[in-house]
Amino acid sequence: MARKKIEYRSPVYDIRAVPVERVVANSYNPNIVAPPEMKLLELSIWEDGYTMPCVCYYDAGRDVYELVDGYHRYMVLKTSKRIYEREKGLLPVAVIDKDISFRMASTIRHNRARGSHNIELLSEIVSELSRANMSDKWIIRHVGMDKDELLRLKQITGLAELFADKEFSKAAVSEEALEEELEAVF
Repeated sequence: MARKKIEYRSPVYDIRAVPVERVVANSYNPNIVAPPEMKLLELSIWEDGYTMPCVCYYDAGRDVYELVDGYHRYMVLKTSKRIYEREKGLLPVAVIDKDISFRMASTIRHNRARGSHNIELLSEIVSELSRANMSDKWIIRHVGMDKDELLRLKQITGLAELFADKEFSKAAVSEEALEEELEAVF
């Protein structure tokens, strides 16, 4: 019996024009853009228009589009009178349908492909994903970081809580043995 091939269609082929008032920011985006770059983004959108849609999750319960990527493009539409008027208050949005852990990972991937992060907020996301029972392997794979970076971020937010599911010996161990143990964790 042949398996039915499932066709995949990227969200970018179904862009929606959403009133900006129905779009809300997520609570976990660690990306920061300095004021000069925000002015440049506003100029870019003024000169070129929106060339990239924002990525959102549609929350049917609240009837809102929650941002996954594109917070700063969204803010330009909200704060620039000339762009708001020209765009008639509509924000181009591509919709993804993923649970919160996958949306968090998606936000990080989008941001990391373009710029830098606030380390404190990124560490908090790693904590949230760990508390949501996402494994270290899952975080490394889906967020796009290496094991050393994950370890550093976990250390920032509280080593004990984030390593609660790991077994560690109380005996003194050599540096080599510790490296091997960390290799096994990651």
